[in-house]
Amino acid sequence: MKTKIILLLGGILALFTNCTNYLDAYPNGDKTVEDIFKYQDMVQGLVGQCYDNMTRNYNDNEGAYLDVATDDAVATSPTQATRRLAVGSLTTGSDPFSTYWTRDYNSIRLVNMFLKDRRGYNTKFIVNPVWDNLVRNRLQGEAFALRAWNHWDLLQKFAGKGITSGKMMGIPLVLEPIDISKEVNLARNTYDECVKQILADCDSAYKYLPIAHRDFLVPNTADRVYAGGRYWGKMDGITMKALKSNVYLTWASPRFNPSNDVSRWDSAASNAKKVMDFKLKVDNVANGFNPVNAINWFDPNSPEIVISARFQGSNDAMERMFYPGGFQGNGVIGASQELVNTFPMANGYPITDSRSLYNPANPYANRDPRFYSNIFYNNVQAKKNNTGVLMYTFETWVNGGKDAPGVIPTNSLTNYHIKKNVYMGLNWSDATVSRASHTKVYIRWTHMVLNFSEAANKVVGPNDATKYGISAKAAMQYLRTRKTYDGAALYTATNDLYLNEVAGDAAKFDTFVRDERRIETCFEGMRFYDVQRWSTNLSSFNQAVHKAEITKNADGTFTYDLTKVAESRAFKSAYLPIPYVEILRMSKLEQNEGWDGWK
Repeated sequence: MKTKIILLLGGILALFTNCTNYLDAYPNGDKTVEDIFKYQDMVQGLVGQCYDNMTRNYNDNEGAYLDVATDDAVATSPTQATRRLAVGSLTTGSDPFSTYWTRDYNSIRLVNMFLKDRRGYNTKFIVNPVWDNLVRNRLQGEAFALRAWNHWDLLQKFAGKGITSGKMMGIPLVLEPIDISKEVNLARNTYDECVKQILADCDSAYKYLPIAHRDFLVPNTADRVYAGGRYWGKMDGITMKALKSNVYLTWASPRFNPSNDVSRWDSAASNAKKVMDFKLKVDNVANGFNPVNAINWFDPNSPEIVISARFQGSNDAMERMFYPGGFQGNGVIGASQELVNTFPMANGYPITDSRSLYNPANPYANRDPRFYSNIFYNNVQAKKNNTGVLMYTFETWVNGGKDAPGVIPTNSLTNYHIKKNVYMGLNWSDATVSRASHTKVYIRWTHMVLNFSEAANKVVGPNDATKYGISAKAAMQYLRTRKTYDGAALYTATNDLYLNEVAGDAAKFDTFVRDERRIETCFEGMRFYDVQRWSTNLSSFNQAVHKAEITKNADGTFTYDLTKVAESRAFKSAYLPIPYVEILRMSKLEQNEGWDGWK
């Protein structure tokens, strides 16, 4: 009886451990790897530690900085690693991605320890057999899910054509608990082999996991502490459907699908639709998901989230990153003119369409409301909580504007600064500074709508609703008719004439969805992989990126030249390099094409 009480207390203590302090799964002191399985809290830690390894915000080289390696942004510092990637000057000593290789394989090792011979699953966690079964099934499912997640992260970052073989290669699949920092010599699996293993792990995870971590989905109140909403932010069944959609979407795209296997597009659409249906039909409860609202970036429990990182408490990391030096920021990234041009006009038409009424002499007037939610531009005012309280005015004109490039080293090079993910309640000049929580949202409702619309269009065109129960056009209406991040109204189903027009042609609709994806996901670290999967050569990467050059006239008006080059690009490869240190110590690893000096 005494032993049972100790086990019960230990299980409860482990399960009630604050989610910000996952248990350390590594051996320490006099405990060996084998000893881990003598302590149920450490067995749980094999899975829990993997969440600690996941990035938690957008202020890194796989978040907003990765947009610097696209036509969406330019870094202010010439030594910033992703900027050096874009201009062809990245060196082996400044590789910004090698740390992710190590991180992901460390997590894979931990879950492989849990999965090996079902030792984790067969561990006794709780005395109560019902609760014990809930815990071990959840952990088993999370282990499969995290192995899929980390293998996919590696595949996105490091897949590419081999420099010698010319074949589309993936990454080394690791299904045993080996430490890749030790004396190992791994070879890369093919891209297709990697995809199939990731999909298989998603399916295995789905068998064990609840569809979602929500209290209202657990009828027995007593069971919720082991299978309820307190596990929000951890892998669940609907996340596996979303991950499969992402995997299939990339696998279906031209670079990875030269034979245009339509079944891959179909699977991308089908899995995305399952996530959409879950949000619309199950998660659409009181105070839950509602498709008319955009995500609240400062609410770690925002109903649009499918899976996100553990949130970071009140902080000003993103505000420091995006605001210019004149407002106590670091202005590390500027939005490109190309991205600005992608935002349509208030009537929904692209600025290149004569019906848009775009005026190049006044380029920021009457734009799509999402432009004002994402971009700070010349002469715009930053108002506290988007009300009437003025905090800052952006002055980016070259003849005296305080926020123009070169005035101070913390001003954007493009004359645009970034508003997305900036908490508008923050003013460092306030007597009491108000900061907001931030988190990285890995997958959200918007992503699934975009996945579905792109993929369904490839299978049945824009207007067919019979196959999936909704058409690609109708899916896009969800995004085009909801409010912006700032709460501004967008279009209606009846006045969105441009959407109605492009839905008459599959090719035009595809271009439309790509533009919408660019707008909706800017500065989330997704554009690089989209450009990569859509293109089949380097020309899509090696296009000059432009800025706005603005002059203030004597009468207070402005003259705009939007044709000035901010940066020329010289990518060596459409693929990221396999970390050079791994190439040196593992002779079987083949480098990606274009990285001749890294082999």
